[in-house]
Amino acid sequence: MNYETRDTYGMYKADHHNDGPGPRLMGADTLIGNDVCNLQNEDIGDIKEIMLDVATGNIEYAVLSFGSFLGMGEKLFAVPWTALKLDTENKRFLLDVDKDRLKNAPGFDKDSWPDLADKTLANDLHSYYGTKPYSTRLRN
Repeated sequence: MNYETRDTYGMYKADHHNDGPGPRLMGADTLIGNDVCNLQNEDIGDIKEIMLDVATGNIEYAVLSFGSFLGMGEKLFAVPWTALKLDTENKRFLLDVDKDRLKNAPGFDKDSWPDLADKTLANDLHSYYGTKPYSTRLRN
């Protein structure tokens, strides 16, 4: 599934001539379910949820599902939003991580979500994926 097939309001039908590879603003709901592949073109999951910091308005994480068959054995991963790159040509997201590294990534069960607002967890996740939190990027 991709953002064009989930576009129930027709927001992507107009050609707005921007400088990027796709829309500059996108509805969060149209991104849920998008495939995520690594740079080796391997399917590594799909986006289950997008987590916003409501105090700042920043998108902090995409929650990915990986390793399930018909929902069984599903493991979820909070991936910093900045670790993902939109691939509009193939209508998916790219994440620079190989499957073995993702298998060992900090993950959680769908019935036991961690506190994604926890600063220690945030630092661990950003360190694991090689990204920086918004607050750090704003100071640099």
